[in-house]
Parts: sequence; C-alpha cells; structure tokens
Amino acid sequence: MSDRGLTPGLTHLDPLGRARMVDVTPKDPTHRRAIARARIHMQPETASLVARGAVSKGDVLAVARVAGIQAAKRTSDLIPLCHPLLVGSVFVNFRIEDAFIEVEAQVETVERTGVEMEALTACSVAALTIYDMCKSADRSMVISELALWEKTGGRSGTYRRPVDPDDPDGLDGLDGLNH
Repeated sequence: MSDRGLTPGLTHLDPLGRARMVDVTPKDPTHRRAIARARIHMQPETASLVARGAVSKGDVLAVARVAGIQAAKRTSDLIPLCHPLLVGSVFVNFRIEDAFIEVEAQVETVERTGVEMEALTACSVAALTIYDMCKSADRSMVISELALWEKTGGRSGTYRRPVDPDDPDGLDGLDGLNH
C-alpha cells in the first residue's frame, strides 16, 4: 500500500486516523543531510563561565557535543514512529554570545528516509545538556528556537529555512561557529 494519499499531509496516520509507521521499503537509499539549530538563553555571567571553561561540572560544550551525537544515534528509541537509521555522521557545534549559546547539529546518512528528526534530537539534547551542566549557576535558562534549518536528499529535495531579517542575531550566522 502506498503511503501517499492516505491522509493528505499526515503520512503517519492510516485512513482511519490511527498512528502507523511509514513504509519506506520501496524507496531507494540516497544521501541525506539535515541541519537543526536552537538557542539556550542564559545570564551573561553563565555564558561567560561556559566560555572560560569555569563551570564546576566540567567542559560544558564537550559534554553537550557528545550528548548530541549520542542522541542522534538513539532518536528512534525516543520518537515512536521514527525509523532506526544508520547515521553516517553527526556534527554538533556551538556559538557563545553574551546571553545565549547557539547550538547546531548536522546529521548525514545514506538511507531511505531523512535525518531531520536525528538533527533535531541531537540539537535538543545538546541544549538540555548545557542546561543540566549550568543549572547550579543559572536556573532561569530557556531553550528556544529549535528548528530545522536545512534538509537535502530524498524525493522532496532540498529545504532551507528562510532567514528572518528581523532577527538581529540571526540563527543563520552559525556557519562560523567557533566551538
């Protein structure tokens, strides 16, 4: 049975509205890549502690990077209808600003389905790890702006999130991540 046309726009529902896993077996494996980004807002003193490597729990960004990589590999264990994939590569990078840290996760594979959920999960868990490691210094931190920024490959082709001209810090500036 084809996945198209069952419930327009909602491929994870059958004709009766029940949850189902999308059948990707007829698809050919292709190279796929996804980039997700998020911010974790914090007090300037907290961002400074992270930048100086002075957080009591250790190297925040190193631990967050490993956590993000591990999360990408375990996405299907967390998201019920997500296919288990052989993740080819994961990069997690950071940019420290005065009052927030930007997180970017890039995931690549050669598979029958995309890696958007893996990139979003890696980004989320990296941000959560920053929160966990910094919470003793700043419980007011807020994780926000988690979004898919780019995906390539597959039948639907390329998607790039439009840049918001009203965002003075622009999440599009992560190309020059420095950590």
